[in-house]
Amino acid sequence: MLRRLVDLARDLGLDPESRAYVPYGHDFAKIDTVAAGEGSAHGNLVVVSAVTPTPLGEGKTVTSISLGMGLARIGESALTCLRQPSLGPVFGAKGGGAGEGKAQVVPSDRVNLGGTGDGQAVGAAHNLLAAMLDAHLRHGNALKIDPARIAFSRVTPVNDGSLRKVITGLGGPLNGVPRESFFEINEASEVMAILALAHDRGDLRRRLGNIVLGPDQGGAPVRAEQLGAAGAMSVLLRDALYPTLARTSEGTPVLLHAGPFANIAHGNSSLIATRWALTRAPWVVTECGFGTDLGLEKFVHIKARLGNLRPACVVVVCTVRALKVHAGLAKAVLGRPLDQAVLTEDVAAVEKGAANLRHHLRIATNFGPPVVVALNRFPTDTDAEIAVVEGIAREFGAGFAVHTGFADGGAGAEALARAVVKAARPTDLRYQYEGTGPLLPRLESLAKNVYGATGIELAPSARTRLNQLEKWGLGELQLCVAKTHLATTHDPADGGLPRPFTLPVRDVLVRAGAGFATVLTGELTTLPALGARPNAVDMDLDPVTGAALGL
Repeated sequence: MLRRLVDLARDLGLDPESRAYVPYGHDFAKIDTVAAGEGSAHGNLVVVSAVTPTPLGEGKTVTSISLGMGLARIGESALTCLRQPSLGPVFGAKGGGAGEGKAQVVPSDRVNLGGTGDGQAVGAAHNLLAAMLDAHLRHGNALKIDPARIAFSRVTPVNDGSLRKVITGLGGPLNGVPRESFFEINEASEVMAILALAHDRGDLRRRLGNIVLGPDQGGAPVRAEQLGAAGAMSVLLRDALYPTLARTSEGTPVLLHAGPFANIAHGNSSLIATRWALTRAPWVVTECGFGTDLGLEKFVHIKARLGNLRPACVVVVCTVRALKVHAGLAKAVLGRPLDQAVLTEDVAAVEKGAANLRHHLRIATNFGPPVVVALNRFPTDTDAEIAVVEGIAREFGAGFAVHTGFADGGAGAEALARAVVKAARPTDLRYQYEGTGPLLPRLESLAKNVYGATGIELAPSARTRLNQLEKWGLGELQLCVAKTHLATTHDPADGGLPRPFTLPVRDVLVRAGAGFATVLTGELTTLPALGARPNAVDMDLDPVTGAALGL
């Protein structure tokens, strides 16, 4: 029997009868962190990242959840901070983001299908601004916005690739001003990033007002504040601003909040949730999206830099199967059984693929905090293969532990929990590019110091946009690089083995409200598409029980 949510709230110093605790049924509650009070931070922050994942994923969320449960099992109170899962992968190919097996946030179906509705609020706020922008054009365009250069999209919660490029306003004057536009997925929305980075209501309101829609006919930036939209957007996000308290499959506490992807956005749960958690628990476990080159890099340079966070430990999740795939032994394809070669002992392949692990350990150790390699063990992994991974961890001075959280829950992560406790030491981060100064040199530093690139190559459109940002006084924004998660380079076909490359930058998007510039590399898109047979095909609703089938 799981502990009641109200009892978990009391453990965190919350009175369930107070206005700080806002119940959403029995499974979720919103935490008004302003009413609850922040207090002083005293917790140890553990940041979970990974090697370059295969399309199957390497169990980073399972590791994060089971680590929190494992800490509880060894007598250490822990609070886990995760992103709210996205509907796109749930109905697309990858699936849910609530964990698997015996390491889940429960009820996983409700978690994966939107939880307390924060994603819907983000989409509504974003699309309200888009609607007000087009209405302004239709009713005289007093701000003299240049319709041909509007850089603000609409968003959708699902992987609808047909909306990547659209023309709006067709059908005559009553329907608006015809113009080319585009859609992005909710998780790539600047509003989602703002939700994840805002400190409080006032900061949320200020950031929303700072969203740049595009230039006017004189070339000056036009912001959401000038349209009068930021106030209404804040109202839509009033409840979404606060984290959602939920439970794991072993009844330990979890905060779910915000859901930016790490390949096309900044890939971390909210700053509000993390900072508040650090005042309430001795151990706080948070997850970054994809590998150290994406989610961890953005945690360091965007989230931690903004929030003055000092992580005590970085956990790098690794699997034997990922190293074999990176070695070229076989391909991992969603929806297809793994090649038998990946399931058979091959120490040489693990050693070859371990170049990827070394790449990520170089990145992680350069940031400063102690590192622990967490091997997410599968039944086919052999002791000899595991020994290779452990040897590489020791080579970098990192801790090492095997965990079986998927099969065994918290019990399977006790060794990992002990390794983290042993290694932990709150540490000032070593940033790999300066926080101020012109954008281009900082982007070059990021590409070389983190990705291992030899340099960058700017497309003419990207150079034009960088010059525009400098002219607008936005040249000191942080950098949020949109890059494939399936390779160490910009090209997913390159795979997981590091190689010399030049990072091609095709465009730069201003996200002034979020405080960063999104740098588009390779062919990555901010709106995924459905495959030939998406997960949605296999889903249904049980007419008797109401259960969601096929999730």
